[in-house]
Amino acid sequence: MPSAWFIIGAGLTGKKVGQAQVSKKHSNYIVNLGNAKAKDVLALIDIITKKVKKKYQINLEVEVQFVGN
Repeated sequence: MPSAWFIIGAGLTGKKVGQAQVSKKHSNYIVNLGNAKAKDVLALIDIITKKVKKKYQINLEVEVQFVGN
């Protein structure tokens, strides 16, 4: 199953943290609405992974490579 299926099922399409949002067009993407900070994106990823884990008992793998602190 594509990860977007689980994200949609967890009700996270359109979810925002600051200016970072789960895309309404493709829920497997996080979009910057203009002034998103790295902390916004990281917080949104954390929400997504925790909600999907709670609902489906699966761990989503983050494909992004983090650099720096």
